[in-house]
Amino acid sequence: MPIPDYQTLMLPLLRFAADGIDHTTREAVEVLATEFQLTPAERNELLASGQQAIFNNRVGWANSYLKKAGLLESPRRGALRITARGKQILGDNPARIDIKFLERFPEFIEFRDASRNNRETTTTESVAIATEQTPEEALELAHQSLRLSLAQDILSRILSCSPTFFERLVVELLVKMGYGGSRRDAGERIGQSGDGGIDGIIKEDRLGLDTIYIQAKRWQGSVGRPEIQKFVGALQGQRAKKGVFITTSSYTAEAIDYASRIDTKVVLIDGQLLANLMMDFDVGVSVSASYIVKRIDSDYFEEGEVGL
Repeated sequence: MPIPDYQTLMLPLLRFAADGIDHTTREAVEVLATEFQLTPAERNELLASGQQAIFNNRVGWANSYLKKAGLLESPRRGALRITARGKQILGDNPARIDIKFLERFPEFIEFRDASRNNRETTTTESVAIATEQTPEEALELAHQSLRLSLAQDILSRILSCSPTFFERLVVELLVKMGYGGSRRDAGERIGQSGDGGIDGIIKEDRLGLDTIYIQAKRWQGSVGRPEIQKFVGALQGQRAKKGVFITTSSYTAEAIDYASRIDTKVVLIDGQLLANLMMDFDVGVSVSASYIVKRIDSDYFEEGEVGL
């Protein structure tokens, strides 16, 4: 079944704490995962940032909002406990607890209004409260949307440039990815008639222990198996064992299957992956803004000498 959203998890989480004893959030995650019959793959599915499991994140935010409403409390670090108010709510046997339900409690209203009035949290916090997404998911969704839009802009600009520029671009990208050392001695564009379909060469490492041959195609349509076969033939003519075929479009299923079965190592990079790599390695893009997401340092708030 799909991973439940954080609002769906609120009532089950409160029921989990109904016994009135202290529980760790780790216990809650395990029990709720079993209750919702999540598969190991669903349990391990990560947020786009790759920093946290989606399910753990949603349980954490369900816990956080229930605490804001006074239904749960934190007796100690990493633990939760039901409150008298939480027990009373469970006694009313609600069909569902969600953001709208929590708005009956003044503490939650105060928290919500403070979030809306804080310019730094307006976008993510308000979106998260109004939807099924946690704040991290709202932030990452916005980030992915921006990346997708930027990727489209990158490919559009590449298509408007000359073939020579594109060939230089892909060599520059491979250098930024760690191949060949410096730009000056790492790559060499061939790009001449009779080059056998090879658009560039680059050293695999700083010592030049091996050479990677490059084919760069600014195509609109999908690249098929015949084009990959021609490239492989060109590699064999150079006695080369490794090649990178880069296109601004995509590859047919036959082309992908062919490249996966041949002895010569050929890596296929389509337009979407090309744009993503350019963003990741800062080729043709610059930083517009940067946001750092911070969490509470629980160890700091342990009883004891502060700063020692």
